[in-house]
Amino acid sequence: MKRHVKNFIYMILIVSLILVMMGNKTTEAMSSFLTAEKQASRDSVNLPKGVEELAKIGSILQAEDILLDNWSFYAREHVTSMKSVEEVQNYAKKLQQKFPDWKWSVTNTSQKWQVTAISPTSKHHQEMLQLMATHTKQPVDAYIVYSVRGSEWNKETEGFFTTKEFRNRLSDIFRDKPTVFSCMKGVFSDKIDTALAKKAGRVMSDFNAKEIEALKEENFMSVSASSPMFTGSIDHKLNNMNLQIGLRSEGLGAKTTIVVGTPIITIEY
Repeated sequence: MKRHVKNFIYMILIVSLILVMMGNKTTEAMSSFLTAEKQASRDSVNLPKGVEELAKIGSILQAEDILLDNWSFYAREHVTSMKSVEEVQNYAKKLQQKFPDWKWSVTNTSQKWQVTAISPTSKHHQEMLQLMATHTKQPVDAYIVYSVRGSEWNKETEGFFTTKEFRNRLSDIFRDKPTVFSCMKGVFSDKIDTALAKKAGRVMSDFNAKEIEALKEENFMSVSASSPMFTGSIDHKLNNMNLQIGLRSEGLGAKTTIVVGTPIITIEY
């Protein structure tokens, strides 16, 4: 009898040990899963403002089988600290020293002075920098504009915006916090004759957007809306407008172009 009791206790100990080991493995697996989830969350947060919006727009357009044509990241600062065109020109010289391999050109008219710099050709994108100053207003009215444009949007393209090079770019160029615009253009993959309003409604639903105002014609449609997916906004009749969607059809059975921008569209269509 004692022997049976000992064997029973021994079996319980073995089973308990196995359960503990299984529990540890489960805990490790769950810990790894949570770590991956946190890392993915951090990666999303690490995307600069404007780029995160581009990623959201790209994800939704691709889910709708819309073939992406081009995209743009556009940042603009209205400079109020510079009082003369000479100050703007001196700041442009400092930037030229920081980007000596960019192609620089100057235009000067009776209305304004402007310098434009274009980055060397890249595999994924093209960068452009502009400084503008008016001749007609005192103190001078000056703007700094920086844009990045490309045709393909993928993880490799997105990766450029997480680099130290890009983050330094923004701090090198701007004196204060710029206003950022994100925009994507694409073409509906199907040539089915679906009304523009239906196509726009489908995309609006994807963005969980509320229409503020719209211009609707037979082959053209533009919608200004508010979406909880985006934090930026432009005051518009006391509504938080932060999304614009434009669609243009080339006719029956022809392609339909769509442009989505936040807070407004900055690409021609």
